[in-house]
Amino acid sequence: MSKSKNSQTMKAETAAKKLGILLEAAPEEFREGLITRDELAALMAEPPEWLEVLRREGPHPRTVVAAKLGVSNSGLARGGVTDPLTSAEIKALLEAPPAWLVTERATQAAVRAEKIRVAERDKERAERRSSGGSGV
Repeated sequence: MSKSKNSQTMKAETAAKKLGILLEAAPEEFREGLITRDELAALMAEPPEWLEVLRREGPHPRTVVAAKLGVSNSGLARGGVTDPLTSAEIKALLEAPPAWLVTERATQAAVRAEKIRVAERDKERAERRSSGGSGV
C-alpha cells in the first residue's frame, strides 16, 4: 500500500483491526505498508479476494472469535483459548460446546441482560425528571 502526501495514514495493525482480520494472516504487501483512509475505505467497500477469504474462513483475531462465540475476550482467556481460530474451529466449538463455553455464554448473556435493565431504568428516571416527576 502506498503513502499519499495529502491523506492520513495508519499502520497496518490499525487497519487490520478496523477490517476485523488477523494481521499475521494478511498478505505481506498489506502487513508491510501504511494504509491511507481512502485505501481502507476502498478495502471496506470492495474487499479483494484475500480479504473476503480471511473474513469468511479466518484465522480470526480474538475480538472476532469472542463475538462469534458469544463470549468476552476475558471469557476466551478463562477458557484457555489463546490462539486465533478459524471459522471451522469456531463452528466445531459451537456445535459441541465445552463446559467453559456454556458457562461463558451464560455469563455474557447475564451481563447483556443487566446492561439492558440498567439502561431502561436510567431511561425511565430521565423521563420522570423531564416530566417533573420525583426523580427517584
